[in-house]
Amino acid sequence: MGGRTRQATISRRDGQTTATALAAAPIGMFDSGVGGLSVLRALRAQFPHESVLYFADQGHVPYGPRPLEEVRAFATAITRFLLDQGAKMIVVACNAASAAALHALRRAFPQVPFVGMEPAVKPAAESTRSGVVGVLATPATFQGALYASVVERFADNVRLLQDTCPGLVGQIERGALDDSATRAILERALRPMLAQGMDTVVLGCTHYPFVIPLIQEIVGPAVRVIDPAPAVARQIGRILEAMRLKASATATGRLHGFTSGDATALTAAFVHLLGVSVPVTPVRWTEDLQIQIAQ
Repeated sequence: MGGRTRQATISRRDGQTTATALAAAPIGMFDSGVGGLSVLRALRAQFPHESVLYFADQGHVPYGPRPLEEVRAFATAITRFLLDQGAKMIVVACNAASAAALHALRRAFPQVPFVGMEPAVKPAAESTRSGVVGVLATPATFQGALYASVVERFADNVRLLQDTCPGLVGQIERGALDDSATRAILERALRPMLAQGMDTVVLGCTHYPFVIPLIQEIVGPAVRVIDPAPAVARQIGRILEAMRLKASATATGRLHGFTSGDATALTAAFVHLLGVSVPVTPVRWTEDLQIQIAQ
């Protein structure tokens, strides 16, 4: 696998691969599960001509409670796999993986453009009227240097109320977007924040935008809920434009999924969450953390 990735990188440098061919190549995107589909949804709304390879590491979901070193190892292997499949850039559509691995990935693959997830603390700090902002994220995000850096830079005059919403990622993976258990998780997290004057909610996990209707129902119309996915999609577009990697306006954007879990479940998630039918290829992890197409 490593050799194929290296050859792809050399071809970027020495010009053997034409700009047109690179622009026609797919974007590689990954998450621990279906959460990154919220980013894919925003990307397709803004750039429908881009093709995307989506990798859901559902054999390891959720990433949030896992050690950062373990998540970093998963992210590195998935990046290699997506590059081997011909990806022109990598979108780390997972807050936990971005917190654990984004800087390391950029060092390991210096010729590859990356876009990751950064908690939207800056726009929340700029828009809050009460000065109290709620942040919903997983433990890996809160523990990462990326979140600490964002807080240090942008949240000096803001009170941040944090909650890890235990169990919420699992509910969303199961497609339970508005049942009583999902509501109970969100009520437990949000009611105390509302009591302390919160007027803005930051969604620090890519799974969470799929329950925005339920969150908004709980917090009411006066509270702003920030979905970072549209801003991430705009950043993807800026990088593609700057690097002349943007797909032709006449191209047909195609989707293909990979999962280390149940391919049938991911196929159903594409339909349930995005309303599209997408071919999904099952993969498996080896003991030495390589990824292979399942036979």
